[in-house]
Amino acid sequence: QVQLVESGGGLVQAGGSLRLSCAASRRTFSSNTMGWFRQAPGKEREFVAGINWSGGNRYYADSVRGRFTISRDNAKKILYLEMNSLKPEDTAVYYCAAASDTYGNTWLQISSEYDNWGQGTQVTVSS
Repeated sequence: QVQLVESGGGLVQAGGSLRLSCAASRRTFSSNTMGWFRQAPGKEREFVAGINWSGGNRYYADSVRGRFTISRDNAKKILYLEMNSLKPEDTAVYYCAAASDTYGNTWLQISSEYDNWGQGTQVTVSS
């Protein structure tokens, strides 16, 4: 098991920026695919962004591509999500997730492909 702790959420005006962080405790963090998901009220959890173990393979949902950037610092065991040009429709609880793959390069965009989750951090974008 791995403990994932998100931080950095908050209230921001439309057009603003936030950076989310996710600190991981797993020893194998540097070899696992990591991802960000979000869940808005009354909606299902949806994929936002994913990154492979090295950081060389990053992929995004169409709704955030060009505005959000996922990155990782394996030495510090931290996952990041830089969010720019935020829109009211980005309002949701954001979760980081860890897969149990080892040095994989497959795009993992389904929540069931991840086996560890953080508690979530609220992002609210006002219009």
